[in-house]
Amino acid sequence: MTKVILKNYVTGKAKESDLEVVPTEAVELKVPEGSKDVIVLKNLYLSCDPYMRGRMTKHDTPSYVPDFIPGEVVTGFGVSKVIDSTHADFKVGDLVWGTTGWEEYSLISNPQNFFKINHPELPLSYYTGVLGMPGLTAYAGFYEIASPKEGEYVFISAAAGAVGQLVGQFAKLMGCYVVGSAGSDEKVELLKNKFGFDDAFNYKKESDLDLALKRCFPDGIDIYFENVGGAMLEAVLNNMRLHGRISACGMISQYNLAEPEGVRNLFQIIPKGIRIEGFLVFHHYAKYPKFEEMTVQYIKEGKIIYVEDTVEGLENAPSALIGLYEGRNVGKQVVVVSKE
Repeated sequence: MTKVILKNYVTGKAKESDLEVVPTEAVELKVPEGSKDVIVLKNLYLSCDPYMRGRMTKHDTPSYVPDFIPGEVVTGFGVSKVIDSTHADFKVGDLVWGTTGWEEYSLISNPQNFFKINHPELPLSYYTGVLGMPGLTAYAGFYEIASPKEGEYVFISAAAGAVGQLVGQFAKLMGCYVVGSAGSDEKVELLKNKFGFDDAFNYKKESDLDLALKRCFPDGIDIYFENVGGAMLEAVLNNMRLHGRISACGMISQYNLAEPEGVRNLFQIIPKGIRIEGFLVFHHYAKYPKFEEMTVQYIKEGKIIYVEDTVEGLENAPSALIGLYEGRNVGKQVVVVSKE
Protein backbone atom coordinates (compact mmCIF):
# COMPACT_ATOMS: atom_id res chain seq x y z
CA MET A 1 0.00 0.00 0.00
CA THR A 2 1.10 3.57 -0.65
CA LYS A 3 0.51 7.14 0.51
CA VAL A 4 1.41 10.66 -0.65
CA ILE A 5 3.54 12.84 1.66
CA LEU A 6 4.90 16.37 1.56
CA LYS A 7 8.70 16.14 1.54
CA ASN A 8 9.48 19.69 2.72
CA TYR A 9 7.69 23.00 3.15
CA VAL A 10 7.43 24.97 -0.09
CA THR A 11 8.19 28.61 -0.86
CA GLY A 12 7.42 30.05 -4.26
CA LYS A 13 6.24 27.75 -7.02
CA ALA A 14 5.24 24.25 -5.93
CA LYS A 15 6.76 21.36 -7.89
CA GLU A 16 5.82 17.74 -8.31
CA SER A 17 9.06 16.78 -6.54
CA ASP A 18 7.78 18.50 -3.37
CA LEU A 19 5.47 15.52 -2.98
CA GLU A 20 6.43 11.86 -2.81
CA VAL A 21 4.57 8.58 -3.09
CA VAL A 22 5.91 6.19 -0.44
CA PRO A 23 4.96 2.76 0.88
CA THR A 24 2.93 2.56 4.08
CA GLU A 25 3.51 0.24 6.98
CA ALA A 26 1.26 -2.81 7.09
CA VAL A 27 -2.01 -1.87 8.76
CA GLU A 28 -4.90 -3.88 10.14
CA LEU A 29 -8.04 -2.68 8.42
CA LYS A 30 -10.06 -2.59 11.62
CA VAL A 31 -10.77 0.01 14.28
CA PRO A 32 -8.26 -0.46 17.13
CA GLU A 33 -9.66 -2.35 20.11
CA GLY A 34 -11.45 -0.05 22.55
CA SER A 35 -11.58 2.96 20.20
CA LYS A 36 -14.83 4.91 20.17
CA ASP A 37 -16.31 6.99 17.33
CA VAL A 38 -13.68 5.84 14.81
CA ILE A 39 -14.13 4.70 11.22
CA VAL A 40 -11.80 2.94 8.77
CA LEU A 41 -12.17 4.08 5.18
CA LYS A 42 -11.22 2.64 1.84
CA ASN A 43 -10.50 5.70 -0.28
CA LEU A 44 -12.03 5.66 -3.76
CA TYR A 45 -11.64 9.17 -5.22
CA LEU A 46 -9.47 12.09 -4.11
CA SER A 47 -10.06 15.75 -4.88
CA CYS A 48 -7.32 18.15 -6.04
CA ASP A 49 -8.24 21.63 -4.83
CA PRO A 50 -6.51 25.03 -5.03
CA TYR A 51 -6.55 25.65 -1.25
CA MET A 52 -4.12 22.73 -0.78
CA ARG A 53 -1.24 24.88 -2.06
CA GLY A 54 -1.46 27.04 1.07
CA ARG A 55 -1.09 23.97 3.25
CA MET A 56 2.28 23.20 1.63
CA THR A 57 3.85 26.33 3.16
CA LYS A 58 4.78 26.85 6.82
CA HIS A 59 2.76 29.71 8.32
CA ASP A 60 3.79 31.70 11.39
CA THR A 61 0.15 32.31 12.29
CA PRO A 62 -2.51 29.59 11.91
CA SER A 63 -4.56 29.60 8.71
CA TYR A 64 -8.15 28.39 8.33
CA VAL A 65 -6.81 24.89 7.66
CA PRO A 66 -3.63 23.48 9.24
CA ASP A 67 -0.37 23.27 7.32
CA PHE A 68 0.70 19.86 6.08
CA ILE A 69 3.51 18.30 8.10
CA PRO A 70 6.53 17.12 6.09
CA GLY A 71 6.80 13.35 6.14
CA GLU A 72 3.14 12.84 7.04
CA VAL A 73 0.32 11.91 4.71
CA VAL A 74 -1.31 14.69 2.70
CA THR A 75 -5.02 15.13 3.42
CA GLY A 76 -7.88 16.53 1.36
CA PHE A 77 -11.46 15.94 0.35
CA GLY A 78 -12.33 12.53 -0.99
CA VAL A 79 -14.98 9.88 -1.49
CA SER A 80 -14.61 6.73 0.59
CA LYS A 81 -16.30 3.51 1.69
CA VAL A 82 -16.63 2.61 5.38
CA ILE A 83 -15.06 -0.81 5.99
CA ASP A 84 -15.15 -0.75 9.82
CA SER A 85 -16.78 1.55 12.35
CA THR A 86 -17.43 2.16 16.04
CA HIS A 87 -19.37 5.37 15.28
CA ALA A 88 -23.15 5.17 15.64
CA ASP A 89 -23.80 7.30 12.54
CA PHE A 90 -21.62 5.31 10.15
CA LYS A 91 -22.11 1.66 9.24
CA VAL A 92 -19.91 -0.75 7.32
CA GLY A 93 -20.65 -0.29 3.63
CA ASP A 94 -21.67 3.37 3.90
CA LEU A 95 -20.37 5.65 1.15
CA VAL A 96 -19.18 9.02 2.48
CA TRP A 97 -17.30 12.17 1.49
CA GLY A 98 -15.11 14.37 3.67
CA THR A 99 -11.47 15.06 4.52
CA THR A 100 -9.41 11.90 4.25
CA GLY A 101 -5.80 10.89 3.65
CA TRP A 102 -4.08 10.63 0.29
CA GLU A 103 -3.61 6.91 0.86
CA GLU A 104 -5.46 3.71 0.13
CA TYR A 105 -7.00 3.35 3.60
CA SER A 106 -7.53 5.93 6.35
CA LEU A 107 -8.35 5.75 10.05
CA ILE A 108 -10.62 8.68 10.99
CA SER A 109 -11.39 9.71 14.57
CA ASN A 110 -14.56 11.71 15.31
CA PRO A 111 -15.75 11.96 11.69
CA GLN A 112 -18.21 14.77 12.37
CA ASN A 113 -17.40 16.54 9.10
CA PHE A 114 -18.16 13.56 6.88
CA PHE A 115 -21.36 13.46 4.82
CA LYS A 116 -23.16 10.31 3.76
CA ILE A 117 -23.64 9.93 0.02
CA ASN A 118 -27.38 9.96 -0.63
CA HIS A 119 -27.33 9.39 -4.38
CA PRO A 120 -25.00 6.49 -5.23
CA GLU A 121 -26.87 6.14 -8.52
CA LEU A 122 -24.87 9.15 -9.74
CA PRO A 123 -21.10 8.89 -10.39
CA LEU A 124 -19.41 8.71 -6.98
CA SER A 125 -16.66 11.03 -8.23
CA TYR A 126 -19.29 13.78 -8.36
CA TYR A 127 -18.96 13.97 -4.57
CA THR A 128 -15.45 15.37 -5.01
CA GLY A 129 -16.92 18.11 -7.20
CA VAL A 130 -20.44 19.05 -8.25
CA LEU A 131 -22.04 17.36 -5.20
CA GLY A 132 -19.13 17.86 -2.82
CA MET A 133 -17.07 20.74 -1.47
CA PRO A 134 -16.67 22.63 -4.80
CA GLY A 135 -20.39 22.38 -5.50
CA LEU A 136 -21.35 23.68 -2.07
CA THR A 137 -18.74 26.44 -2.53
CA ALA A 138 -20.37 27.52 -5.80
CA TYR A 139 -23.82 27.42 -4.23
CA ALA A 140 -22.89 29.39 -1.12
CA GLY A 141 -20.71 31.91 -2.94
CA PHE A 142 -23.27 32.64 -5.62
CA TYR A 143 -26.66 32.41 -3.92
CA GLU A 144 -25.76 33.35 -0.36
CA ILE A 145 -22.88 35.83 -0.81
CA ALA A 146 -23.57 37.46 -4.19
CA SER A 147 -27.37 37.72 -3.76
CA PRO A 148 -28.09 37.49 -7.51
CA LYS A 149 -31.10 38.84 -9.33
CA GLU A 150 -32.52 37.85 -12.70
CA GLY A 151 -30.98 39.75 -15.59
CA GLU A 152 -27.78 40.77 -13.81
CA TYR A 153 -24.34 40.73 -15.43
CA VAL A 154 -22.07 38.05 -13.95
CA PHE A 155 -18.35 37.51 -14.50
CA ILE A 156 -16.46 34.41 -13.31
CA SER A 157 -12.69 33.96 -13.40
CA ALA A 158 -11.14 30.47 -13.60
CA ALA A 159 -14.56 29.65 -14.97
CA ALA A 160 -13.75 26.19 -16.33
CA GLY A 161 -12.60 24.90 -12.94
CA ALA A 162 -14.44 22.82 -10.37
CA VAL A 163 -16.29 25.79 -8.87
CA GLY A 164 -16.49 28.24 -11.78
CA GLN A 165 -18.28 25.92 -14.20
CA LEU A 166 -21.08 25.49 -11.65
CA VAL A 167 -21.39 29.16 -10.75
CA GLY A 168 -21.88 29.95 -14.43
CA GLN A 169 -24.60 27.36 -14.83
CA PHE A 170 -26.36 28.46 -11.63
CA ALA A 171 -26.28 32.04 -12.95
CA LYS A 172 -27.70 31.03 -16.35
CA LEU A 173 -30.51 29.13 -14.63
CA MET A 174 -31.35 32.39 -12.82
CA GLY A 175 -31.56 34.29 -16.09
CA CYS A 176 -28.29 36.21 -15.74
CA TYR A 177 -25.87 37.25 -18.49
CA VAL A 178 -22.70 35.24 -17.86
CA VAL A 179 -19.11 35.62 -19.05
CA GLY A 180 -16.11 33.56 -17.93
CA SER A 181 -12.35 33.73 -18.31
CA ALA A 182 -10.08 30.71 -18.66
CA GLY A 183 -6.50 29.93 -19.62
CA SER A 184 -6.85 28.11 -22.95
CA ASP A 185 -8.94 28.19 -26.11
CA GLU A 186 -10.15 24.67 -25.31
CA LYS A 187 -11.57 25.87 -22.00
CA VAL A 188 -13.15 28.92 -23.63
CA GLU A 189 -14.97 26.65 -26.09
CA LEU A 190 -16.09 24.46 -23.19
CA LEU A 191 -17.58 27.47 -21.39
CA LYS A 192 -19.50 28.68 -24.43
CA ASN A 193 -20.52 25.43 -26.08
CA LYS A 194 -20.99 23.01 -23.18
CA PHE A 195 -21.81 25.11 -20.11
CA GLY A 196 -23.88 27.70 -21.94
CA PHE A 197 -21.98 30.86 -20.99
CA ASP A 198 -22.97 33.88 -23.07
CA ASP A 199 -19.33 34.71 -23.74
CA ALA A 200 -15.82 33.78 -22.59
CA PHE A 201 -12.22 34.78 -23.25
CA ASN A 202 -8.72 33.36 -22.90
CA TYR A 203 -7.02 35.75 -20.48
CA LYS A 204 -3.58 34.64 -21.69
CA LYS A 205 -4.35 36.09 -25.12
CA GLU A 206 -5.56 39.45 -23.80
CA SER A 207 -2.96 42.22 -23.68
CA ASP A 208 -5.30 44.42 -21.62
CA LEU A 209 -7.75 42.75 -19.21
CA ASP A 210 -9.55 46.03 -18.61
CA LEU A 211 -10.37 46.32 -22.31
CA ALA A 212 -11.36 42.65 -22.51
CA LEU A 213 -13.93 43.19 -19.76
CA LYS A 214 -15.22 46.40 -21.36
CA ARG A 215 -15.70 44.43 -24.58
CA CYS A 216 -17.70 41.72 -22.79
CA PHE A 217 -19.53 44.05 -20.40
CA PRO A 218 -20.11 47.43 -22.07
CA ASP A 219 -22.64 48.23 -19.34
CA GLY A 220 -20.48 46.90 -16.48
CA ILE A 221 -20.49 43.94 -14.08
CA ASP A 222 -23.00 43.37 -11.27
CA ILE A 223 -21.45 40.21 -9.77
CA TYR A 224 -17.87 39.00 -9.91
CA PHE A 225 -17.16 35.49 -8.63
CA GLU A 226 -13.48 35.82 -7.67
CA ASN A 227 -11.21 32.82 -8.12
CA VAL A 228 -8.02 34.48 -9.37
CA GLY A 229 -7.04 37.77 -7.71
CA GLY A 230 -4.16 40.02 -8.79
CA ALA A 231 -4.41 41.74 -12.18
CA MET A 232 -7.84 40.25 -12.89
CA LEU A 233 -9.32 41.67 -9.70
CA GLU A 234 -7.84 45.07 -10.53
CA ALA A 235 -9.42 45.02 -14.00
CA VAL A 236 -12.77 43.91 -12.61
CA LEU A 237 -12.91 46.79 -10.11
CA ASN A 238 -12.64 49.22 -13.03
CA ASN A 239 -15.69 47.60 -14.63
CA MET A 240 -18.02 47.02 -11.69
CA ARG A 241 -21.42 48.70 -11.69
CA LEU A 242 -22.91 50.73 -8.85
CA HIS A 243 -23.61 48.47 -5.86
CA GLY A 244 -21.80 45.53 -7.48
CA ARG A 245 -20.91 42.48 -5.40
CA ILE A 246 -17.71 40.47 -5.38
CA SER A 247 -17.90 36.97 -3.92
CA ALA A 248 -14.29 36.20 -3.00
CA CYS A 249 -13.80 32.44 -3.22
CA GLY A 250 -10.08 32.15 -4.02
CA MET A 251 -7.08 33.86 -5.62
CA ILE A 252 -5.19 31.08 -7.37
CA SER A 253 -2.91 33.46 -9.30
CA GLN A 254 -1.29 34.39 -6.00
CA TYR A 255 -0.73 30.98 -4.42
CA ASN A 256 2.65 30.24 -5.99
CA LEU A 257 4.06 33.77 -5.58
CA ALA A 258 6.69 34.43 -2.93
CA GLU A 259 5.38 38.02 -2.75
CA PRO A 260 1.67 38.48 -3.57
CA GLU A 261 0.67 41.17 -6.08
CA GLY A 262 -0.99 44.34 -4.93
CA VAL A 263 -4.29 45.73 -6.25
CA ARG A 264 -3.83 49.44 -6.94
CA ASN A 265 -7.39 50.64 -7.48
CA LEU A 266 -9.25 49.64 -4.32
CA PHE A 267 -10.62 53.18 -4.10
CA GLN A 268 -13.15 52.02 -6.72
CA ILE A 269 -15.13 50.25 -4.01
CA ILE A 270 -16.03 53.58 -2.37
CA PRO A 271 -17.81 55.64 -5.08
CA LYS A 272 -19.33 52.51 -6.63
CA GLY A 273 -20.52 51.10 -3.29
CA ILE A 274 -18.99 47.73 -4.13
CA ARG A 275 -19.35 44.97 -1.55
CA ILE A 276 -16.51 42.45 -1.39
CA GLU A 277 -17.15 39.44 0.85
CA GLY A 278 -14.90 36.46 1.34
CA PHE A 279 -16.20 33.14 2.59
CA LEU A 280 -15.18 29.63 3.58
CA VAL A 281 -17.27 26.65 2.60
CA PHE A 282 -16.94 25.21 6.12
CA HIS A 283 -19.20 28.01 7.38
CA HIS A 284 -21.98 26.83 5.06
CA TYR A 285 -22.07 23.11 5.83
CA ALA A 286 -25.56 23.45 7.33
CA LYS A 287 -26.85 24.34 3.85
CA TYR A 288 -25.57 21.09 2.32
CA PRO A 289 -28.90 19.16 2.34
CA LYS A 290 -30.70 22.01 0.54
CA PHE A 291 -27.84 22.38 -1.94
CA GLU A 292 -27.67 18.63 -2.63
CA GLU A 293 -31.41 18.30 -3.21
CA MET A 294 -31.44 21.20 -5.68
CA THR A 295 -28.30 20.17 -7.56
CA VAL A 296 -29.20 16.49 -7.88
CA GLN A 297 -32.50 17.52 -9.45
CA TYR A 298 -30.70 19.81 -11.91
CA ILE A 299 -28.29 17.00 -12.84
CA LYS A 300 -31.06 14.47 -13.39
CA GLU A 301 -33.02 16.96 -15.50
CA GLY A 302 -29.94 17.67 -17.61
CA LYS A 303 -29.89 21.32 -16.57
CA ILE A 304 -26.37 21.07 -15.15
CA ILE A 305 -23.42 19.44 -16.89
CA TYR A 306 -20.19 18.69 -15.05
CA VAL A 307 -16.78 18.01 -16.55
CA GLU A 308 -14.07 16.07 -14.72
CA ASP A 309 -10.38 15.57 -15.47
CA THR A 310 -9.42 12.21 -13.95
CA VAL A 311 -6.12 10.44 -13.41
CA GLU A 312 -5.76 6.85 -12.25
CA GLY A 313 -3.64 5.81 -9.29
CA LEU A 314 -2.07 7.44 -6.24
CA GLU A 315 1.27 7.47 -8.05
CA ASN A 316 -0.16 10.16 -10.35
CA ALA A 317 -1.64 12.30 -7.58
CA PRO A 318 1.36 14.67 -7.18
CA SER A 319 1.36 15.49 -10.91
CA ALA A 320 -2.41 16.05 -10.86
CA LEU A 321 -2.26 18.45 -7.91
CA ILE A 322 0.64 20.52 -9.25
CA GLY A 323 -1.01 20.63 -12.67
CA LEU A 324 -3.92 22.45 -11.05
CA TYR A 325 -1.71 25.49 -10.40
CA GLU A 326 -0.41 25.42 -13.96
CA GLY A 327 -3.89 25.22 -15.49
CA ARG A 328 -3.34 21.77 -17.02
CA ASN A 329 -6.67 20.39 -15.88
CA VAL A 330 -9.86 20.75 -17.89
CA GLY A 331 -12.70 20.63 -15.39
CA LYS A 332 -12.63 19.18 -11.90
CA GLN A 333 -9.33 17.38 -11.15
CA VAL A 334 -9.96 13.95 -9.61
CA VAL A 335 -7.59 11.14 -8.62
CA VAL A 336 -9.05 7.64 -8.86
CA VAL A 337 -7.61 5.45 -6.10
CA SER A 338 -10.08 2.56 -6.42
CA LYS A 339 -13.44 2.28 -8.14
CA GLU A 340 -14.79 -0.01 -5.40
